[in-house]
Amino acid sequence: MYKVFVNEKKLSLTQTPELNVKHIKFDGSHSLEMATEFLENTALKTVNIYGENLDEIWLHFKKLFREIEASGGIVYNPKNEILFIHRLGKWDLPKGKLEEGESIAENAIREVEEETGLTGLILDQFINQTYHVYTERNGEKILKKTNWFKMFYNGNEMPMPQIEEGINEVSWKNTAQISQDVLPKTFQNIKLILQEVEKLKHF
Repeated sequence: MYKVFVNEKKLSLTQTPELNVKHIKFDGSHSLEMATEFLENTALKTVNIYGENLDEIWLHFKKLFREIEASGGIVYNPKNEILFIHRLGKWDLPKGKLEEGESIAENAIREVEEETGLTGLILDQFINQTYHVYTERNGEKILKKTNWFKMFYNGNEMPMPQIEEGINEVSWKNTAQISQDVLPKTFQNIKLILQEVEKLKHF
């Protein structure tokens, strides 16, 4: 199963139809374009494309976009707080685009350090990937894949926002603050990856 967010609405690609949501049987790129248009231009919040060959559906979907890859981190401190950045009225996790010759782990560490001002991060494990679609000012449609890693920070540096990237605040948040402050003002992909990392605690 693949989940892609389009305008903060969910497009799911599955082998069998999802019940209780708008679902469309895969019949080539036309069905994928139609699903994307539904999410961009109607009140629908979820659309499901289904078909037996999930790999084929995903390949067709990716051909509709220019792909960009990025990496980021869910950073914990000894108090079990998570590090968030604040930009353009939204709470987010530090992340950024992959540079040529860089591994996704190197990308994640570099971007977290640049956006938060912290150094000496300890890389723990790969969590998962998230996907979202957006449109550039020139009309080009982009599919952005972000690779997420769990990290730890044991130092005593004060986080510093990367102002030139539009970040106005970097803050450690505990569980209550995440529920009250972050989740109402963040992106669907961030909610998704926070759920993923939380699941790992129970294994």
